[in-house]
Amino acid sequence: MRRDNESTVSEFILLGLPIQPEDQGLYSALFLAMYLTTVLGNLLIILLIRLDSHLHTPMYFFLSHLAFTDVSFSSVTVPKMLMNMLTHSQSISYAGCVSQVYFFSTFTDLDSFLLTSMAYDRYVAICHPLHYTTIMSQNLCVLLVVMSWVLSSANALVHTLLLARLSHFRNNTIPHYFCEPSALLSLSSSDTTINEMVILPLGTLVITLPFICILVSYGRIGVTILRTPSIKGICKALSTCGSHLSVVCLYYGAIIGLYLVPSSNNTNDKDVIVAVIYSLVTPMVNPFIYSLRNRDIKGALRNILNRRLCPQW
Repeated sequence: MRRDNESTVSEFILLGLPIQPEDQGLYSALFLAMYLTTVLGNLLIILLIRLDSHLHTPMYFFLSHLAFTDVSFSSVTVPKMLMNMLTHSQSISYAGCVSQVYFFSTFTDLDSFLLTSMAYDRYVAICHPLHYTTIMSQNLCVLLVVMSWVLSSANALVHTLLLARLSHFRNNTIPHYFCEPSALLSLSSSDTTINEMVILPLGTLVITLPFICILVSYGRIGVTILRTPSIKGICKALSTCGSHLSVVCLYYGAIIGLYLVPSSNNTNDKDVIVAVIYSLVTPMVNPFIYSLRNRDIKGALRNILNRRLCPQW
């Protein structure tokens, strides 16, 4: 292990995915295809919302930011993972590792806040439809997004600065394919008491509290739906929430599997596999969920294709 001034690690070694060497090429091609699908699918969602005036509503405003966050979230870890797999290099610089921690934390938290804002939007639309346009004003939507960015960036900055103060590490080998914060903490031989004291309250603020807000929102939505006398009204209410609920289940399901499920003997492999689902699979399937289950998105895509393929003279 190389150190600068005998105290600061100059680079880390990422052990990567639990894949046999002879299968590296196949899996790298698969992950590259998944990453490109993630980028193109989410950029398509952003483009459709931008071009179609019918999608200039609070729900799709939040969705466009969620799509951008998903692209950014995958881009924090996947390109480096692919490069390491293709070049058979496992090293990452200390600065690169710290940068990964900051942006990984930022976009993880941002996803949580945006999903909460979308749940609140659905709650207002279903439980207070007559006041929807008044409550979900443009100013409120912009404020929710700005606050999401501020809180996410501030939380990530705190964790990154606390991590950067750890100067001594038992070794520089990370049993992961990216610089996962908890894996880095476990390697440190410095005093991590402050880090551990900060993780719980901030984690409650940026992950647990938004999740509780989502549960409360959908609890109120469920009560409202049950009071609806018509089957048609119930189906319409459920159709507006189906896509968002699917994404919420994927996002928080991966977090629960990664951080809350009791570990077994092969905990490292399990954590790495769940992290792949969390950082690559979930952002990839989100555009499919919103396009396949959403008439507005499919209608916008159809209209744009018709205008491009059959221009009016």
